[in-house]
Amino acid sequence: MSNKAIISWSAACALILLALNVRLIFPSLSVLLPEIMETTGLSAADAGYLTTLPMICLGLFAPLAPLCARWLGIERTLVAALVFLTLGTAVRGFYGLGGLFAGSLLAGASIAVCNVLMPVLVKRDFARHVALVTGLYVTAMNLGSAAAAAFTIPLIRRLDAGWTTGLALWALPVALVTLIWLPRLRIGPDHHARAARAGGIWKNPLAWQVTIYMGLQSSMAYTVLGWLAPILHGRGLDTAAAGLITSACIVANLLGNLLAPFLIRRTADQRLLSVLLALACGIPLTLLLFVPASWIWPLAIVQGLAQGATFATALTIIVLRSPGTQTATLLSGMAQSAGYTIGALAPLLIGLIHHWTGSFQPIAGLLAAITLGTSVAGWSAGRNRYVRIQGLDPEPAMGPAANAQAKAPIAP
Repeated sequence: MSNKAIISWSAACALILLALNVRLIFPSLSVLLPEIMETTGLSAADAGYLTTLPMICLGLFAPLAPLCARWLGIERTLVAALVFLTLGTAVRGFYGLGGLFAGSLLAGASIAVCNVLMPVLVKRDFARHVALVTGLYVTAMNLGSAAAAAFTIPLIRRLDAGWTTGLALWALPVALVTLIWLPRLRIGPDHHARAARAGGIWKNPLAWQVTIYMGLQSSMAYTVLGWLAPILHGRGLDTAAAGLITSACIVANLLGNLLAPFLIRRTADQRLLSVLLALACGIPLTLLLFVPASWIWPLAIVQGLAQGATFATALTIIVLRSPGTQTATLLSGMAQSAGYTIGALAPLLIGLIHHWTGSFQPIAGLLAAITLGTSVAGWSAGRNRYVRIQGLDPEPAMGPAANAQAKAPIAP
């Protein structure tokens, strides 16, 4: 194996290890929330704020990533983010509710920076393997999330500990990955690169199409995470069955993540694929409001598979629409800042509609609108075009060569 191939695989492994650790705080809090509310007296409203806080951070702090990457370099910014993620994850288990909120804020801000820069690394280091590497690191993100959901309760029972330990112990794997990333501090910023003109990205129509696609597909994912179990419970399923179906839907995301690269490899662009995946996400999710009980399991699995593939495709599109690393940094920051903000609106609207009507069935119109909007935005964002910002990234030739970035297998 050549030195270049060894370096490539080393960078891929570092990226995957990073991805494994950027979703640990969400499910570890979710599974411990009943105990936290019982032991601390945390109200339901405050619990809602607490669970929403890290998600809001994903949108609010994403614009910091391009600025930090410009001055410090991508690797140094990610190492700093990992340090703060370690601290934030640990602080959640100390200093009571104040530490829990402060730690969630710090960890959420750190994750926002990582989210933006992971696609940029793919663009810079794996330009000919975009779909494959994106699928691998997205799968790693979901694996980390599944591990935190599955092992938090057994671990604290094994240790005979409480919720504070259950939250703080997930700082250990983050700290380990931080140590693994420390040697990458030697990779500094490219001082010869042009200054990124952040304002130009917000005026670009194609950038907005990518952002809206990212946001609307994430709104369906947030709906599943936040509301699928209550929706199924409202349909008459008991709490255990509703939770099991929701878990199966989320696990199906993993297979969808791995499916996306093979689908992208077989398309000239991502237009038709984006539309089909949007329909495969939205139609089953809407039908779950009405169909007979015997249809719920297969529809939930189809929705989970499509959701996983859609998320991986959306991240791949961010990279494929960027002619170079600088544009990828700005586009990723915009798509994940405004995109996650858009995505967070759907669970809020669903809660309001349910509060006003006392039923989940009226949200069918909202889900249908999201499905249609995702399809339209996906068709536009999936075109074989580049986001062009004057003065940044010499534009490569378009055509089959551009999509070859997503098709080529990783070099042995």
